[in-house]
Amino acid sequence: MAKRKPLIAGNWKMYKTGPQAAELASGLKSLVSDMMGVDIMVAPPFTGLGIVAEILKGSIIHLGGQDLFWEVEGAYTGEISAPMLKASGCTYVIIGHSERRQYFGETNATVNRKIRAALLEGLIPVVCIGESEAERESNQTFSVVQKQLEEGLAGLTSDEVKKLTIAYEPVWAIGTGKTATTDQAQEVHEFIRARMDTAYGSSVANVARILYGGSVKPENTSDLMAMADIDGALVGGASLDVNSFSAIVSLSIDAATDKA
Repeated sequence: MAKRKPLIAGNWKMYKTGPQAAELASGLKSLVSDMMGVDIMVAPPFTGLGIVAEILKGSIIHLGGQDLFWEVEGAYTGEISAPMLKASGCTYVIIGHSERRQYFGETNATVNRKIRAALLEGLIPVVCIGESEAERESNQTFSVVQKQLEEGLAGLTSDEVKKLTIAYEPVWAIGTGKTATTDQAQEVHEFIRARMDTAYGSSVANVARILYGGSVKPENTSDLMAMADIDGALVGGASLDVNSFSAIVSLSIDAATDKA
């Protein structure tokens, strides 16, 4: 099994004004400054990107966008492009988050277009997939995840897919306090890796980073990160607290060391 460096990504969602984002970024930068062995990314609201980018300069923390539009520029009021994110200091961008799918009409087809736009600009897409509670209860988890993968990644080459990070986030566990059991999470992560192996070969599947997202907190980090196919976390609420997020980072490093 290939050794995959974990990624701990903090999605700040629609929280934190500019000054609040600056305070959180400063505190996090101080606490994780010596935490090597894991990649760290934070995705503030668009209004906080500039100030957070300035604070994080020279640190080990990468900057990400929470979404993007697939056009480079144009009359698309309220949207933000890949070049804009890149110019703001971003190296990552979250695509297809369940909240974007649920509230803003994101589809597998638009996810595909956004992935292509991100890759053209050299951004690393964090592509979110996952099933709803109703879909899990009706035993559709694997068919839903497979469809999201196939349609979201349609037409991409193996070299392009190698550049992606996949985030499995069971929708029923996001912001609910519920968390998939380690066995449930590992089962889906293993399925995702197997599908990538079938579609793109072992050279892609073995290096693909697959994150877990869904009420990740310090209390469940070690158990989740100990799973063979879980390569990090997409953290929501706990990323808004500097102590919780830094604890998740530290615990992930320990788990990765034990797993190596």
